Amino acid sequence: GLVLVLAAAILLAIVGAWDDIRPLSPGLRLGLQALCVGMVLFLAAPEVRLFPEALPLAVERGLALLAGIWFVNLVNFMDGIDWITVAGIVPLSGALALAGAFGVLDPATGWLAAALCGGLLGFAPFNKPTARLFLGDVGSLPIGLLTAYLLYRLAGTGALTAALLLPLYHVADSTITLFRRLARREKVWEAHRSHFYQQATVNGFGVPEIVAQVALLNLGLVALAAVSLRFPDGWVQFACLLAGLVLTALLLRRFSRRRSGLG
Repeated sequence: GLVLVLAAAILLAIVGAWDDIRPLSPGLRLGLQALCVGMVLFLAAPEVRLFPEALPLAVERGLALLAGIWFVNLVNFMDGIDWITVAGIVPLSGALALAGAFGVLDPATGWLAAALCGGLLGFAPFNKPTARLFLGDVGSLPIGLLTAYLLYRLAGTGALTAALLLPLYHVADSTITLFRRLARREKVWEAHRSHFYQQATVNGFGVPEIVAQVALLNLGLVALAAVSLRFPDGWVQFACLLAGLVLTALLLRRFSRRRSGLG
């Protein structure tokens, strides 16, 4: 299964490199992304079920495919300032590597998370503000695919709350921004600067300050995810998820407003 995941990631990197050099049409790009996500979902993780008693297999697989495609794209969308992907994915992948070490995840998935974390840490010095190297589609798309697979594996163990908490900032910022752009009838596949973290640069926040706050929030989400794993009681799960939503909403609100002390 891991070989198939890596093959899909390599294929998606080729698609991203192609799109970086000569932009693909939105339909072709989306179709190739769906092919790669489908490889992972149907071939690499066919045994994973999240809602076996609530949803038919076909419906669950269809929703998982849509979620996977969206996650691949949202990591790409969120890679709009230096270090933002490092701040978002390093805490997440590091937490999943620890989950593998402690037996929450299978060892192969844990090692994949550790490899992703290590790769991003190696990339970080070149991407620090002001960056000398950028991910582009060739980097961000496979990172999105690998991260989606890791979270899917985590959710498949029954740790759905933890799997929702770990990427919460990236998911919230990108999803809210998408719906806002759809409401304004914008072409959502075109470049823009309306994400909350991008608004923050206009509202008086420096790039290092933005990524530091995103990283701190993500460390807090890791802590909440750990609590949800330690205490499986339903009320604890709800409280952890609610706390994560509140913390994320507060940071989004902070980024969307003019920094105090500025005109």
